[in-house]
Amino acid sequence: MKIGINSIIGVTTVATVMSCSSAKKEYASFELYPVRTGSLTEMEYTPEATKFTLWSPTAEEVRLMLYDEGEGGHAYETVKMELGEDGTWATVVNKNLLNKFYTFNVKINDKWQGDTPGINAHAVGVNGKRAAIIDWKATNPEGWENDQRPPLKSPADMIIYEMHHRDFSVDSTSGIKNKGKFLALTEHGTMNSDKLLTGIDHLIELGVTHVHLLPSYDYASVDETKLDENQYNWGYDPLNYNVPDGSYSTDPYQPATRVKEFKQMVQALHKAGIRVILDVVYNHTFNTAESNFERTVPGYFYRQKEDGTLANGSGCGNETASERPMMRKFMIESVLYWMKEYHIDGFRFDLMGVHDIETMNEIRKAVDEVDSTVCVYGEGWAAETPQYPADSLAMKKNVAYMPGIAVFSDEFRDGLCGSVWEKGKGAFLAGVPGGENSVKFGIVGAIEHPQVRYDSVNYSRQAWAGQPTQMISYVSCHDGLCLVDRLKASMPGATPEQLVRLDKLAQTVVFTSQGIPFIYAGEEVMRDKQGVDNSYKSPDAVNAIDWRRKTTNGDVFMYYKRLIDLRKSHPAFRMGDAEKVRKHLEFLPVEGQNLIAFRLKDHANGDSWEDIIVAFNSRITPARLAVPAGKYTVVCKDGVIDVRGLGTQTGTEVIIPGQSALIMYR
Repeated sequence: MKIGINSIIGVTTVATVMSCSSAKKEYASFELYPVRTGSLTEMEYTPEATKFTLWSPTAEEVRLMLYDEGEGGHAYETVKMELGEDGTWATVVNKNLLNKFYTFNVKINDKWQGDTPGINAHAVGVNGKRAAIIDWKATNPEGWENDQRPPLKSPADMIIYEMHHRDFSVDSTSGIKNKGKFLALTEHGTMNSDKLLTGIDHLIELGVTHVHLLPSYDYASVDETKLDENQYNWGYDPLNYNVPDGSYSTDPYQPATRVKEFKQMVQALHKAGIRVILDVVYNHTFNTAESNFERTVPGYFYRQKEDGTLANGSGCGNETASERPMMRKFMIESVLYWMKEYHIDGFRFDLMGVHDIETMNEIRKAVDEVDSTVCVYGEGWAAETPQYPADSLAMKKNVAYMPGIAVFSDEFRDGLCGSVWEKGKGAFLAGVPGGENSVKFGIVGAIEHPQVRYDSVNYSRQAWAGQPTQMISYVSCHDGLCLVDRLKASMPGATPEQLVRLDKLAQTVVFTSQGIPFIYAGEEVMRDKQGVDNSYKSPDAVNAIDWRRKTTNGDVFMYYKRLIDLRKSHPAFRMGDAEKVRKHLEFLPVEGQNLIAFRLKDHANGDSWEDIIVAFNSRITPARLAVPAGKYTVVCKDGVIDVRGLGTQTGTEVIIPGQSALIMYR
């Protein structure tokens, strides 16, 4: 999520101050609220009867409303719910309610809070205002029970491709039928006008192991009744956390459709050997006063400042209180639900620094009990200072206290590209000296390494990762300028040829580094966004990938493909262990600045290559590098990669062409 963006419309900025004088029960603090035991499921259906439950400990009265439709009309029946244990209200309706819709309404301090589908709806009608009762078995695609995660031996083997559903497939050049939909990723055989692969076949050809989907749960900013208007949003504005978004389905009015089509997408990606990562945004909600959380248990799910107003660590009007037992329970159950019901393989936590360390560790523990190969990573920062002790937040600097959880390295990104806050100022890639140690910091995977000068690293004065797999290596993502736009902004005089050279150089650093490599969809064909950095609601003309670029930048695509193949083929580039990195990765002395070189020595991590030399030259002119004597096979030079070899190199000195990488082995 873009730090500091104001993408949330109509956010409540004043806290709901709760007086419990006339409430069913009074609690001196949120910490004393009862915790519901068992599952947070709010609706259990059978053809004979449906049980409804809602946790609302301060309510005086709770009503269940039943509807025939997902929008419009009035409730055909209202049912009074009864208070039971743990602040949970319940009722049973002894009828077959299949395909009906429902909402709850909670009365607190003599005031009805307003309709809500509950905090934990699993199916909803159009625009997510009412929860739905559907036949879950009918949502499973054929063969779903046999769907399996593609194998993954180590998180070091991951190669992440970050994608927005609409960006990836909506353009007319994609050749995809279900443009901007979940089903777009199920279509094989799609091509651009030059018969080059697009869609899921393009991902297979490229060789990525994981697709990171931008928010795909039910979010608020796109009106699902007006999809012909081509609305756009990244989706960082949660409405219903545990339901796929209707705008990416072929029929948002049919609650089962979005569920089934999401599963079809996951199944197709799994069959293609690609795992699926969900972008989750538990740190804030779209609005506050009208949110499902606030209408159910006012105040509880959000942090407040000392004066009672809402804390705003998200920069979007509110911040959730992950440390409170029921919010923590909600987050854990939500993650497990996506794993169980939709076979999701990983989670990227938006503004993870808003959440507390204990909650993130509990999530990692719960995930491990199901499948330890499921990845968990996030943004190790917040937009504004959260209302919680800094040493207890899931920030980047605290990642050592969160084993098995990774964070993005802005040190590495900005050491290569320049500060995201200063578009016109470049760093290593632009030939600006001073970023070398920030790049080295990323090359080793943000771990402690004797040859990295931490006093010269841009944002961190010490290593923060215990293992290199706790660092996400990247130069761009949906936030900020994409790589091509970044290069243009920081080097306005660069020629098209130089942009290509620097694009290749940037990703060579990413893919030969020891962290987990991550690329933004379309970068492999030199996608741009016309210089727009915060394109969260920009039109398709800005955000969509133009698949003709695969033709015009075929050389760049082939370079990315071979770079990925090089990393996959050689375990030296993905050791996944801090001790191995310290033992086998050695930086070589260089003359001058804007030149970085290292050696992966002694068959690093069991590699068949005994010694690998990797060098990055961001100077315009060629650079000389002293290397240990021997006969080397060159596999990457001057913007060309071929693991079979591009020639040999002997002697104790090698020339690296300007604005390019060199990789050779013996």
